Amino acid sequence: MTDLERRYARWAALFYPAGYRRERGSELVDTYLSLAAPDRKRPSADDVADLAVGGLRQHLRVAQGLGPGFRLAGVLALATLAALATGWAIFEAVVPWAPWFPYRRPFLSLGVAVWAAWLLAVVVYVVAPGRWFRWAVGLAVLVTAGVVLTGMPRPPLLVLLPQVVLGIVALGAAGRQPWWVRLIPLAAAAASVPVAASAAPRFVFAGGYYYEAAATALPAAAVTLLIGGALLALGLAARHDYRGVWALLILLTPIGMLALNSLGAMLDDSGPGRPVTPAWSSMVAASVLVMAVGLVSMPLAIAARGRLPSGGRPVRTDAGRCPTCGAPSASA
Repeated sequence: MTDLERRYARWAALFYPAGYRRERGSELVDTYLSLAAPDRKRPSADDVADLAVGGLRQHLRVAQGLGPGFRLAGVLALATLAALATGWAIFEAVVPWAPWFPYRRPFLSLGVAVWAAWLLAVVVYVVAPGRWFRWAVGLAVLVTAGVVLTGMPRPPLLVLLPQVVLGIVALGAAGRQPWWVRLIPLAAAAASVPVAASAAPRFVFAGGYYYEAAATALPAAAVTLLIGGALLALGLAARHDYRGVWALLILLTPIGMLALNSLGAMLDDSGPGRPVTPAWSSMVAASVLVMAVGLVSMPLAIAARGRLPSGGRPVRTDAGRCPTCGAPSASA
């Protein structure tokens, strides 16, 4: 084996799933060797990039259930943001009539426009879950960003950021879906109405604006999404359906963003009597940590799937058996 062949084989071992290398590894390396210049000692940068892209494509092919996992994660994220948007909209309507609030107006802040935009996206998903839904999510993201940039009274970033992240993941639900799947986010919004209506006055009359309510509602949503996603993943995995596992990995970032207040408080660690909202530096550190875990977990899971002995492909169990009757073959 020449040095060039050995180097190509090492790059192929780094990028490609184990099963694919066993089946076509030699053919893959021979193809690159035949195209390389006679005097070349090392693989070119273009060849390495081509190996990386081809390896990623093969990893995605053997990641069973990844595509359906994105769709499942999208539906769960959309249901979560629908419930939150409904609850916050009720909160916006109740607060201006609290005794401690200095002004009498229909809504608390510009946040009502944000929650209306996200609820519009939920309704659009029911009737047109394709391109129009994508446009509706894009509009909601723009409205959220616009409210932040106005400088006028608005919900804190602690509340707005998880909504945007959930909306981005919810784009995975776009496309043709059964009618009952399209109704799940709408049902989640409807179910949150009595909960929000009964809980909102308690936070409103405490005089804590959004912060005290967010410190309770967002971690509760994170735990609910985590437990629901884990139970769904276990139930589907019992039937050898791994889309629930992929969905749970995809949802790690939204779950972390929902739990940002709790994670920031852990990093802040200011002891008893600490404020409802941790220090800004702790929140930024928690956000970076959540994003890092979310960005790393999926590639690691895909790579681990490709490193399985079967390379992500089903292993044949009929070797040494008669193809007609299934009995053990004497020649085996």
